[in-house]
Amino acid sequence: MSAAMAAAAAAAMSGYHNSSERQNLEEPQAPFTAEEQRACVSPPLSRYESQKRRDWKTFGQYLRNHRPPLSLSRCSGAHVLEFLRYLDQFGKTKVHADTCAYFGNPQAPAPCTCPLKQAWGSLDALIGRLRAAFEENGGAAEMNPFGTRAVRLYLREVRDAQAKARGIAYEKKKRRKGQQNQVQHQSDAMMMMMNYSSVPHHLLLSDSNATASASDGVSYFSSQDGFN
Repeated sequence: MSAAMAAAAAAAMSGYHNSSERQNLEEPQAPFTAEEQRACVSPPLSRYESQKRRDWKTFGQYLRNHRPPLSLSRCSGAHVLEFLRYLDQFGKTKVHADTCAYFGNPQAPAPCTCPLKQAWGSLDALIGRLRAAFEENGGAAEMNPFGTRAVRLYLREVRDAQAKARGIAYEKKKRRKGQQNQVQHQSDAMMMMMNYSSVPHHLLLSDSNATASASDGVSYFSSQDGFN
């Protein structure tokens, strides 16, 4: 009886191994590459991170095509300025010359021969991404060529020149004084309502002064902000 059971077990094991071998032959599975493993583990990049990688790759290509070729360790603020001027040939923003009839006009009524350049906002955002990418790739903050004073001054000059040429102010809009007063009134009214709601009900009924004060607070809040 034990011999029969042993034979049956051996046959079952043989069938299992044979089926496993057939499955491996029919469905070969190649090992995952390193990139596929990172893709499975790493979350998708944000738009900012994707653009930062593309900008960093573009700048690296520029250094390799430079004559003579430049290494990142030898890159200075002057080379960054060369890179920014090089990008102007791919710009799509019309910047009027001071001799153009449309100088200072934000919406030129007709075409002109003024060149297309990179907008100041695009250059400013580009430098911010490259500055971050430099340090993320092992560069020291104090040696960052994208954060030099020359680069900051260049961006400021481009901003001011384009603001005059295009008639577009790049300064942030300041909140008007009337809006500031309205915000302050709303804050004061809210504080009065909070104080009113924190007073016990039996004290409000017994104290006429507290009731009058609270009533003033409610009417003020309703009349100023339109709440009923």
